Amino acid sequence: MRFSTKGRYGLRAMIDLAVYSNGEHVTLASIAERQGISTNYLEQVFSTLRKSGLVKSAKGAQGGYVLSESPSDIKVGRILRVLEGPLSVTDEDDENSAANESSIRKCIRINVWEKMNSSLNELVDSVTLEDLAEDYRKRNGIDNTMYYI
Repeated sequence: MRFSTKGRYGLRAMIDLAVYSNGEHVTLASIAERQGISTNYLEQVFSTLRKSGLVKSAKGAQGGYVLSESPSDIKVGRILRVLEGPLSVTDEDDENSAANESSIRKCIRINVWEKMNSSLNELVDSVTLEDLAEDYRKRNGIDNTMYYI
């Protein structure tokens, strides 16, 4: 299984948004610059993310994007499924129908593919956007403290 650039870049952009937003709108241009991703490509990715309800947008001088929920409530699996579709190591259509499935195919499906799918989905559903944003901050010495005057 390989994730497309849409999934990989989208996840990077969502982490960037979680790290740099602090409740304020972040422009796609700033995300694109920090992540080395085309702004035009991010527009397509964020259109999908917005339609799914993961981000909110605002137009105008102070416009940009914010997360629609707390980063601690957004699972990586949800982001990837929005951008990639169902997460599976094999394509269900590659196999014959279950009724015509040979015993070897069935054995492999049950003992390998289904277990891999289960483990993959369990993993991505156990990691939150906040987990990744916090790790990024620590690795890069980014202080997330907000100061009020």
